[in-house]
Amino acid sequence: YEKRLGDAGYLKFKLGRTNNRGDGLLTAVHKDYFRVINYRELHFNDCGDRVAQLLHVELVTPASQCRNNDPCQEILIVNTHLLFPHDSSLCIVRLHQVYKILQYVESYQKEYNLNPLPIMLCGDWNGSKRGHVYKFLRSQGFVSSYDTAHQYTDADAHKWVSHLNHRGNICGVDFIWLLNPNSYRKLLKTSWTEAVFGMFKNQLRKASLTEDDAFAFLKADNDGDYITYSGFCEALRQFNIIGHRYGLSVEETNDLWVQADIDGNGVVDYKEFQLRIWKPTWSEPRDGDIKEGQERGHKVTEKYGRKKQATGFSVKNAVLFPPEVEKGRWPENYFLSDHARLTVVFSPITMPCSQLA
Repeated sequence: YEKRLGDAGYLKFKLGRTNNRGDGLLTAVHKDYFRVINYRELHFNDCGDRVAQLLHVELVTPASQCRNNDPCQEILIVNTHLLFPHDSSLCIVRLHQVYKILQYVESYQKEYNLNPLPIMLCGDWNGSKRGHVYKFLRSQGFVSSYDTAHQYTDADAHKWVSHLNHRGNICGVDFIWLLNPNSYRKLLKTSWTEAVFGMFKNQLRKASLTEDDAFAFLKADNDGDYITYSGFCEALRQFNIIGHRYGLSVEETNDLWVQADIDGNGVVDYKEFQLRIWKPTWSEPRDGDIKEGQERGHKVTEKYGRKKQATGFSVKNAVLFPPEVEKGRWPENYFLSDHARLTVVFSPITMPCSQLA
């Protein structure tokens, strides 16, 4: 396949999983359409030996279109394959992998002092629209290009599938995520904290704990009507969020505690427990949030007298093959792969930049 791709005009970037797992990632870009500005590799160095690729590319366009103040059409593309959730203890590992990707992209943009660029995250995410990884990426402003093309909402979790896994289950796990420069975004650490608390609450509920039971569990042997740091850590340890090699670090655990202890008095009372863990008020970006972010951008324009423009992308079309998977079915006579092929057509557009939340 390498020779055929090369003969067809593609530049190939391969990255194997660590510890000689025998498989890995391939990203191919056509040299007639893209100029590769930079290529980076990210090794997660975790229990799944997973990796990711980052390509900084520019669309090949006539030079006249990139003159003066016209934004050039640059893109950051990430390709990855997340760990399979064999059991609940791996949920935190999977979230960590996504967090590392987003941190890496953020640091790359800062390193090269890049203007806001569209970001595409591609790959097998080994998780559906109901999972914590999906919610984490949505909270950062990313949209699923396939769902966008078909006008599906976050709640439409069973409209399509893309994988027949080794357990014989069909699920939708293959995504091409898009983040445009005008998208409303929370601070990355805020989204990360919310994602971990969301996962923690889900595990408490899976243990059949009610709200009062969960608070009592976190209190542990404490006689007061509050949660201590030691009780908080012990609860995280019992649910495999900390206490093992690939769990949260001490620093990350402290960050969680700081977020939970809203008034900073050293303990978490019932109201804080509700606000941060059991009944959090955060949500994925809404249309109103996006509009608000754009309005902030216009205010910046008014203040400095110049409107900052960027190139983004609209989703023109997206299809899955074989076509049966678009109806939520896996055809019995399809043996080419245990994954469906996802193809998305994007169209470049000019848009104003937004700001972080």
